[in-house]
Amino acid sequence: MKFTLLLSLITLNFHLCFAQTSLNYYLPDSVTYNAEIPTPASVIGHEVGEWHVTHDKLVYYMQTLAKASDRIEIIETGKTYENRPQLLLTITHPDNLKSIEEIRINHKKLTDPTQSGNMNVSKMPSVVMMGFSIHGNEPSGSNASMLTAYYLAAAQGQDIEQKLKDVVVLLDPSFNPDGLNRFATWANMHKSEHLVTDPNDREFNEVWPGGRTNHYWFDMNRDWLPAQLVESQNRLKQFHAWKPNILTDHHEMGTNSTFFFQPGIPERTHPITPQKNQELTGKIGTYHAKFLDRIGSLYYSKESFDDFYYGKGSTFPDVQGAVGILFEQASSRGHAQESVNGVLTFPFTIKNQFTASLSTYQATYEMREELLNFQREFYQNAAKEASNASQQAWIISDKDASKLYQFAKMLKRHEIEVYQLAQNYNQYKAGNSYIIPTNQYQNQLIKAIFDVRTSFADSLFYDVSAFNMGMSFNLDYESLDKKAFAQNLLGKKFTEEDKPESEILGGKSDYAYLMEWHDFYAPKALFKIQKAGLQTRVTTEPITMTNGETMPVGSILIPVKQQKQNADQIQQIVKSAIENTGVTMYAQKSGNTGGVNLGSPSMEPLEQPEIAMLIGEGISPYDAGEIWHLMDQQYEIPVTKIDMNDFGRADLSRYNVLIMPDGRYNSINQKVQQWVQNGGTLIAYQGAAKWLADQKLIKLQFEKIKSDTTGYKPYKDLRNNRGAQVIGGAIFEVELDLSHPITYGLTKAKMPIFRNTTLFMEKAKNEYANPVRYTKSPLLNGYISEENLKLLSGTSAITINRMGRGKVISFTDNTNFRAFWYGTNRLFVNAVFFGQTISGSAAE
Repeated sequence: MKFTLLLSLITLNFHLCFAQTSLNYYLPDSVTYNAEIPTPASVIGHEVGEWHVTHDKLVYYMQTLAKASDRIEIIETGKTYENRPQLLLTITHPDNLKSIEEIRINHKKLTDPTQSGNMNVSKMPSVVMMGFSIHGNEPSGSNASMLTAYYLAAAQGQDIEQKLKDVVVLLDPSFNPDGLNRFATWANMHKSEHLVTDPNDREFNEVWPGGRTNHYWFDMNRDWLPAQLVESQNRLKQFHAWKPNILTDHHEMGTNSTFFFQPGIPERTHPITPQKNQELTGKIGTYHAKFLDRIGSLYYSKESFDDFYYGKGSTFPDVQGAVGILFEQASSRGHAQESVNGVLTFPFTIKNQFTASLSTYQATYEMREELLNFQREFYQNAAKEASNASQQAWIISDKDASKLYQFAKMLKRHEIEVYQLAQNYNQYKAGNSYIIPTNQYQNQLIKAIFDVRTSFADSLFYDVSAFNMGMSFNLDYESLDKKAFAQNLLGKKFTEEDKPESEILGGKSDYAYLMEWHDFYAPKALFKIQKAGLQTRVTTEPITMTNGETMPVGSILIPVKQQKQNADQIQQIVKSAIENTGVTMYAQKSGNTGGVNLGSPSMEPLEQPEIAMLIGEGISPYDAGEIWHLMDQQYEIPVTKIDMNDFGRADLSRYNVLIMPDGRYNSINQKVQQWVQNGGTLIAYQGAAKWLADQKLIKLQFEKIKSDTTGYKPYKDLRNNRGAQVIGGAIFEVELDLSHPITYGLTKAKMPIFRNTTLFMEKAKNEYANPVRYTKSPLLNGYISEENLKLLSGTSAITINRMGRGKVISFTDNTNFRAFWYGTNRLFVNAVFFGQTISGSAAE
């Protein structure tokens, strides 16, 4: 009887909610609204929450609203990979809009200690950037953005007029247009006229890869700091142009949850973040609590989430004089779904997000001077710290000019000043080094970028525990103290026009060309040369050219006479292939080189890679997307993506390289085995390598932590103890066999590598099959338990196995992590191009 009554009440609430999805359900009833301002329904054709808004309708509404309101300016900040517009609405009082550029410039002066002291913050508006649904399948945020924009445009009365004068709102209705549209299509296409709330319904269970990610299946909420994705780059230009006081980041979480707002777990705040930031976050949280109390919503704070990784939208502002706020709303994942709290409706999730926007707006208004003063003081304190710091500059260097350029370009996106090194300093040469003085306004962000720490107040992390960019790019770098640093070390300021130049040294050749392999974009050039039909070879022994320079192993040989094309055509192909890559090509007049001659048997012939990659249910879309993005965007190399459901009928004879990203696999072992035995190169990451070993297709052994045999541990410690054994993401040191094809182009015997798995691969018994191995004391940066560290020491990061005429190259680590691990991309791309050349005896 009680259950029947409860179910009846839940059902009644569900029907009442859906009967009230007009604007009155969402908007405060204490405010009147301008009838001349178009409502969302009048433009998109349905009430907010009745359907999931598609991105085109969202854009159309925002553009229509901006035309109708003198409180709004709208700009297109850029395009996504799928060519969808990214929008930013500036919403404030019409008088402010008349001088909005002056307001922006004056606000930005708060970041400059030489000017900020003269700024009268009592007469300045505060600035809040509201960002919605960076995860496309967390759509309540973007749907709530229409209500927020409408409210700010249409609300009338003295209260809203004063707020509009004192606050500038920068509203981004969709941080992830491609993912949002993908998910809206899914949810709408499975909606029933009579809503089905059963969690088993297909509406709530997306097919792979889901709508969370962008076009290339990236979690864009991890890209604020690396800024490798075009959507992030477009968004960051506006963030840095304004430097808002508050940035809100609207998300969703599990259906059985409630509503979360920051602060997160106090012990998991990055030490660089000032305490005042967390105090302000807590104070702003009281506004959220007050507003959510009014509508009767359950909520919580200071649990579950952290503020550690500066690559997240809610943490990125915390190191730049602002307050980042994460909102997490329980997700209906469709239009209405059963939960432990009753039927959770889509309109209810939208209402909570809209209410949080209003509470943030109120806090930004009432805390205006406190927020502005905090921003000013943050940069003033940072300047004092920088002038007295032991680290006065960072020098970075690398033989790979393109990789170094990409690093400097990443810094410039964050308005960090980078200079060419004006003169040699120790081992750093002026021609291939940059210097980054720390005494500049972004010095705290610079500190975060080069941060190294291996001890922590808490052993649990919501995301990675290490993100040092110098390590991820595998650069030579070091800091300079006051005694070592001098202004005369600063040369020309870096600009994006300083891109490394490509050239053919020696002009046209009638004999052969040699190409360096150490440059990041050498694979792009090689693929274009191969695609043009030219035969290529790779050097397995060093070569001393006729000019006296040495070409190391892994250099590429392009003969002239043995080709179908003539010398003039080959020159044009080579010239076109290296254009805009930074690669240097050397024209050779003779094969009589030092070391070995150009006709030596040690010159291994290369086939053009014909690449397929397995995708689909059970496979990590992140890992697959990182590979796809690298090959497509960086190298312009096509990769055929084969869904697991289609694998059985796919003709694998078209390919000589098959990639298995991290994931769970089944029922494909026989076909994969036959393909490899016929001569294919199989590249297996993490879980894929483990699956191959479990299927006895390759000889690999994995170590595990031994379980406690005492038979007793307190139940209250279960979550923390198990969580402490997770490697959420840390940086370790590996040693390299520089003579091996997997390491071609690398010049240092040791390098950093990123790890976020507890797969520990024992070294193969064949001593030639472990080209990349963890050192005895491998931890460089981040958290790992003592038990896991012992297991990791001395294990293999990459192992080669022979299978018939083919090879299996197994990786325990993600070498392409989040598109900013430029240093280890080389290991993967070498497996693609040179796996075919690995001797069978080195892969037994």
